[in-house]
Amino acid sequence: MKPKKTLSEKLTNKYQLVIRNEDNLAEKTSIGFTYAKLLVVSAALFLLIFVGSLFLSKTLLAKWFDPKYEQTEQNKKLYGLAVKVDSLSTEVDRKDQFIQNLQRILRGDTSNGFVDPAMVLKVSNEPIKPIGSFKLAASDSQFRKEFEQSEFALVSLKEQKYHDMEGVFFFTPITGFISDKYDAKKSHFGIDIVAKTNEPVKCVADGTVVMASWTQDSGYVIAVQHRGNLVSVYKHNAGLLKKVGSFVNAGDIISIVGNSGEMTDGPHLHFELWHNGNSLNPEEFVTF
Repeated sequence: MKPKKTLSEKLTNKYQLVIRNEDNLAEKTSIGFTYAKLLVVSAALFLLIFVGSLFLSKTLLAKWFDPKYEQTEQNKKLYGLAVKVDSLSTEVDRKDQFIQNLQRILRGDTSNGFVDPAMVLKVSNEPIKPIGSFKLAASDSQFRKEFEQSEFALVSLKEQKYHDMEGVFFFTPITGFISDKYDAKKSHFGIDIVAKTNEPVKCVADGTVVMASWTQDSGYVIAVQHRGNLVSVYKHNAGLLKKVGSFVNAGDIISIVGNSGEMTDGPHLHFELWHNGNSLNPEEFVTF
């Protein structure tokens, strides 16, 4: 009677798998193995298949087999849309506030704290009183007077006041002749340019349209916000070619010369420039 083999002997007992040709029984290949190696390889293969199946079920196959996958994806999309809507709502509120302030400035409304420096000079004609008892020498006073009258003083002042407008190239909005110049004392905060009927009006610089509407006094009005808190305004148009929120480049046609509104006496363009809420003389920046 043969002795009974233990489990360890059964697992470590060596076997050989021989593959032969069926016709001539010639040996093709042979594979040596034990039950222990076979169990290890089988377990490793099973673990690999299990991990691979789990990975595929959570990634590539999730959309077909996971019932929560579609809901999760929809929740992600809804969250992204909610964030975008919140950002757009904030941006729209900011744009609306800006447009309301701009329209108030164009109407000349100063009830909310806006005061035009030109109107202050018009109302108050009293000379400015010096503060303190400091007095300049006669030679210093003469030098200061000559310097302030020189072109260097004007350049320095302009650079300090409009330094954020440096590098802005102004395009001529329309070809014609100026019939009425800028005069803040007469509340004429722009220039009137007479041109041919239906002449196209071009934007003076890159920017975004912040106003495009009709008013009783100025007719069809369009305003463009440029960089450096600069706003250009075009009034008395026959028609507007851009809408609020449109981005325009320098030289783009934004309207047509007309005679709309009550405060006009013929086809012309009333052009204004505003910087930080203060009116500017367009002839100092744009060549007509």
